[in-house]
Amino acid sequence: MYYLLANTGPMAGSRFDLTEGEVLLGRDPHDCQIVIRDVPAVSRKHARLVRQGNGYAVEDAGSRNGTFVNEETEKIKGRRSLEPGDVIRICEVSFSYEQESPVPPPARGGKTEPMVEGPGQGLGAEMYEDESTPFGSTILKSVPVDMSSSRGPLVASPEVKLAAMGEILQSLGKALALDDVLPQVLKSLFKIFVQADRGFIVLQTPEGRLVPRWVRLRREDASDTVRISRTIIRKVMESKEAILSADAANDDRFELSQSIADFRIRSMMCAPLIDSEGNSLGALQIDTLNQRQRFQAEDLELLVSTASQASFAIQKAQLHEAVLKQREVERDMQVARDVQRGFLPERSPDIPGYEFFDYYEPAEQVGGDYFDFLSLADGRLAVVVADVVGHGVAAALLMAKLSAETRNALYTEPTPADAITHLNDRLAQLNIQRFVTLICVVLDPRSHSAVIVNAGHMAPLWRRSSGVVEQPGEELAGIPLGITSGISYQQAEIGLAPGETLMLFTDGIHETIDASGAFYSIERLRKHMAEKGASPAHVGSYVVEDVRNFLGRAPQNDDMCLVCFGRTA
Repeated sequence: MYYLLANTGPMAGSRFDLTEGEVLLGRDPHDCQIVIRDVPAVSRKHARLVRQGNGYAVEDAGSRNGTFVNEETEKIKGRRSLEPGDVIRICEVSFSYEQESPVPPPARGGKTEPMVEGPGQGLGAEMYEDESTPFGSTILKSVPVDMSSSRGPLVASPEVKLAAMGEILQSLGKALALDDVLPQVLKSLFKIFVQADRGFIVLQTPEGRLVPRWVRLRREDASDTVRISRTIIRKVMESKEAILSADAANDDRFELSQSIADFRIRSMMCAPLIDSEGNSLGALQIDTLNQRQRFQAEDLELLVSTASQASFAIQKAQLHEAVLKQREVERDMQVARDVQRGFLPERSPDIPGYEFFDYYEPAEQVGGDYFDFLSLADGRLAVVVADVVGHGVAAALLMAKLSAETRNALYTEPTPADAITHLNDRLAQLNIQRFVTLICVVLDPRSHSAVIVNAGHMAPLWRRSSGVVEQPGEELAGIPLGITSGISYQQAEIGLAPGETLMLFTDGIHETIDASGAFYSIERLRKHMAEKGASPAHVGSYVVEDVRNFLGRAPQNDDMCLVCFGRTA
């Protein structure tokens, strides 16, 4: 039988048996056999699995975001045949395509009961604290685990175990995902140790919690909650020694579910999982109920070798998953960057007798700086530059909200001051503990007048035709937007003569810090405006180049935004 195992997403750990000729995956609860809920990016009918020969193939069902297989970056086109172990990726959800493995044949009195396996939390495995008493006399042997040195061939092991060990090495070498590595380790151990009734792998999270990641049980009726001793696992991980117990039934720390009174472990082995740097990743434990088939000392040697190889495979899988997550984050951030760019003007305004220049560069993939050119109904043009406190994703989200609210305010309110007053009230209602500085200049190209409203921002630099640089409206500046509602903003008006330019900018320009810790400064901007400001495009491009040269190899510490416009005739 083939089945899908959900690796990530809201259904992580769930198993879906494939018994029909066609299985549809998506958000539609009526038509889809596998319903993916709470993931808006998934289409209603996203992908389908179709029986093909003895297995299945996958094809995209016309989804918006495509269907992917394994690590391929191209969406699948047409029908793609699947092999056991393949991973189907649908947005942020992934499924492993698996085939039910046959039960290993009996050997040396081994059992043939059907297996039960799955993610640890899916089978109800839980860690519990037991008494912190020292290990008793039931411990027959302990073996130090040192990943820096390789163990020699296990001469004393039977030939069948060596063959199984070779199978482990081969299969683990191919595994790239944890949900491929972990069940393969336990399956292989159950082939080697046919007396094993229970096996599980516990991994430590980055926060230090111990989590049962995968469990394998010999008997179907043994699927009650599996209780795992946190003390034993911690002891093995801290000492970095594998242990063999002769009669764990005499120790309550090795007890299984209390609802199965006669289910007592007679022998157990536990080995730490050590990474290449000597750090404990977790532990691997198997145990048996058969009093006549306890584990032997040489079995512990073999378990240690298996755990060593499994540790390398687990570490490789964890690194691989970390890389995949990082790539996914980078893809998401690139999409976010593209979306944010969509909020900014595609081109500068085309107004006879006027010239415009703009520059925008976030410190990260997305940023909180914002600018816009808004054409108003009566022929006026609103030029807006704003800076959301901070930068990154949170600032970018507020920037998107700011863009929509600014447009609405300027389109509906009679004056620029009324528009910014209304905008402040809207942002204050959000109650998100962030504020925005903003400068708005409404240009009337017919009268060549410019009305300025300042909400806690740097006043614009105004180069007069005489070469003098002023900062108009500075005395009428109000507080930043979003701090409190009920604030009335004031406006100032100037007239633009031919050859006069206004420069609007965010603090990422004048507060640029070079490698020595020096600031670029507004004084430097004023100097460039006085010398180069007769042409908006010329002074704008000159300042951008000068800021970049000043920054040198130092990291950009804040978002940068610069807008220059002025009258040419």
